[in-house]
Amino acid sequence: MNKELKLLFSKKEIAETVARLAKEISADYADNKLILIGVLKGAFVFLADLVRHLTIPAQIEFIRIASYGSKKESSGEVIVTKDVETPVDGKDVLVVEDIVDTGLSLQFLIDHLRSKNPASVKVCALVDKKARREVEVQVDYTGFSMDDGFIVGYGIDFNEQYRALPEIFVVD
Repeated sequence: MNKELKLLFSKKEIAETVARLAKEISADYADNKLILIGVLKGAFVFLADLVRHLTIPAQIEFIRIASYGSKKESSGEVIVTKDVETPVDGKDVLVVEDIVDTGLSLQFLIDHLRSKNPASVKVCALVDKKARREVEVQVDYTGFSMDDGFIVGYGIDFNEQYRALPEIFVVD
C-alpha cells in the first residue's frame, strides 16, 4: 500500500452506509418515477452499489461535469462534458455524487438539471465536506461527513489514479 494514503472509511463502513442510503431512498421514492443521475467519473462505483440495494425501480443516467482537471482544488469553472440523454421532464431526479466539496459544481449541476423541468431534484452524496463549502447546497442523503482532506478510492480519483481501491483514503 502506498504510504501517502491513510485509511478513512473501510469496506465494511462503506457497505453499511450504502445499504442505509438505499433503504432511505427506497422508502422516500416508493411511489415515484425516479431517475438516478450518476456524476461521472467519481460516483460510478457508489452508484452501482447503491442501485443494487434499492428496492424500487429506477432509471439510471449519467452526466459528466469538470472543474478539477489534474489539480487537488476546484478551478471554480464548471462545464458539462456529457449531458443526460433521458428526458427528465416531470420526473423525480436524484443526483448521485461521490463528494460535495465547495458546492460550486453541485449548484451548477442542480441548476442545469432544473432547467430541464423535472418534478424534483435531490442529492445523494457519499461524502460531504462542509468545511470547504463556498455556496450553500442541500445534500438530502449523506453517507459520510468530513471536515477537510483530499480523498481517493471507491471510484474517487486523483489524476485518474486510485479509483479501483475498495476503501476510501485520505491523501497525505
